[in-house]
Amino acid sequence: MKKKGSGGKFLVITFMILLAAAVTAVILFITSRPGYQAEKAVETFYNYEQKGQYADSWVLLHSRMKEKFGKGHYIQDRAHVFMNHFGVETFTFTTGKVAQIDSWSMEKGTDPFKNVYVVPVVQTFKGKYGLFRLHQEVYVTEEKGEWKILWDYNK
Repeated sequence: MKKKGSGGKFLVITFMILLAAAVTAVILFITSRPGYQAEKAVETFYNYEQKGQYADSWVLLHSRMKEKFGKGHYIQDRAHVFMNHFGVETFTFTTGKVAQIDSWSMEKGTDPFKNVYVVPVVQTFKGKYGLFRLHQEVYVTEEKGEWKILWDYNK
């Protein structure tokens, strides 16, 4: 003999499973988008910078950026300029709307990168010289399957 109402429980369970599958599919779709991954690379970079983990943030730089300064120089410079010179211990940051650029050059006269994302970043510092904000467009592209950070050196 069948219990009363067991069909309703089956429908509810089936609906819950289908809803969970749909939510999972949407999350996977969103997080696999290149723009999302580029933004996450920028957030990871600045999270490392906030904590003073400059060796970790340096790893996220594109190889063309690493040509501009070696790891030791980068670590020393970032700590000195932003933390010591401005008299701050850390900063907050926000990212703006991510945009895709088909082709972009880091410097005049260099080969352009294809499939680049630009992420506006605002860093807010509170230091011995008061409250100030640094606005920077951060560029991100894939290099050997990983999202890497670039800065604009065009004049």
